[in-house]
Amino acid sequence: MSGTAEIYDAVLNPGKLELLRAWVRHQDWFDGDPEVLEQVTAYRFVDPAGEVGMECFLLTDGSRTFHVPVTYRGSELDGATLVGEMEHSVLGRRWVYDASADPVYLAEVRRVISHRDVAADHLQVEDGSITPSPVNVRGGGDGITQGDDPELRVIRVVSEENDAEADGPLVGSPGTLTATWEDEDGSHTAVLVVVS
Repeated sequence: MSGTAEIYDAVLNPGKLELLRAWVRHQDWFDGDPEVLEQVTAYRFVDPAGEVGMECFLLTDGSRTFHVPVTYRGSELDGATLVGEMEHSVLGRRWVYDASADPVYLAEVRRVISHRDVAADHLQVEDGSITPSPVNVRGGGDGITQGDDPELRVIRVVSEENDAEADGPLVGSPGTLTATWEDEDGSHTAVLVVVS
């Protein structure tokens, strides 16, 4: 089970969306206007050691959806891709990293996929209420053989095409992380991570 992510009623400086907009403008998979990006939703995983926060954002520019997973750390991580730094009114200074190169995220998402697990529930620390993840995330099970050293690929520009002609992984297939979410346009399902 993915556990429960603690959510604080905190003030962030800069805010998450501000930080993400500044970072995505420099990524080769993004060629739009970062200032029009808005958050559609987000889901979380939990670090078994309780040290690293993991939040995966779905952002839209009005025509496309982008998948941007990040990790939050209380200290710097050598060799990782820094998204930026922020002040958290409860936890203090946080270093925000591209999760696709953070070993804690990589281990947890591989585990979720392998065990057909789901995203974490959300615990509102201030009142103790627990709510399910706003995104229905599920691992597709092992798609590799024993002894392989799998590579994990985060899909950045989300596609809802789901057939063999689309030349992409099938929703729910082994070795994938699939998500279903709701927005003002209805329900959406897409593969967000592939292990190969």
